[in-house]
Amino acid sequence: YPLDMAWSDHHGTRRVICSQRSAISSIFTVECLGPRKREREGRCLMRYATPLGIFILMVGLLGYGLSLDPKKIPSPLIGKPAPAFSLASLHAPQNRITEKDFQGQVWVLNVWASWCVACRAEHEVIKRLSRQGIARVVGLNYKDKPEDARAWLQQLGDPYALSLMDQHGRVGIDWGVYGVPETFIIGKDGLIKYKHIGPITFEILDAEVIPMLKKLLG
Repeated sequence: YPLDMAWSDHHGTRRVICSQRSAISSIFTVECLGPRKREREGRCLMRYATPLGIFILMVGLLGYGLSLDPKKIPSPLIGKPAPAFSLASLHAPQNRITEKDFQGQVWVLNVWASWCVACRAEHEVIKRLSRQGIARVVGLNYKDKPEDARAWLQQLGDPYALSLMDQHGRVGIDWGVYGVPETFIIGKDGLIKYKHIGPITFEILDAEVIPMLKKLLG
């Protein structure tokens, strides 16, 4: 046997051979365990990379959402029938008003509240729109106290043909109201033709609202 002979002939040969075998064995072990180790490392990497990727995606989407101007987001209700409602009149609570009372008319729905600072800034614009008499202007008093709303109109002037009380905001939800003020234009066919989020300025009134009303009435 070569190993025995090697041991007999050279005292250190067996140790050399054994050392070589140990090295070869170690290499073999590394080579055999290498793929498993890489697989484990891959799974470990995926375990941390997946949540990190989701987090980065969420941050990106959040940043994109915050960069959007809500005033420029098109309403999904444009071209759709005006949502049904049945609300009490602010000045005559015993009277119930529904969307059917406006059938065949072009009309404006302005969402407002006495607690709304922007509504106060917009109020003069709504008053001018009402004075022009192009279309009926209806107010939707949103999440307000009736006595506060009536006092507000008495102080600043009442441009509305009538105001409807949406004290709990349920009708506002149906109409997709983000906040106050908001303005809708409804056509003779009962479909929503226009929506503006935020206060209407005199520039917007002249450039968008009045031309839209004249077009629908034309």
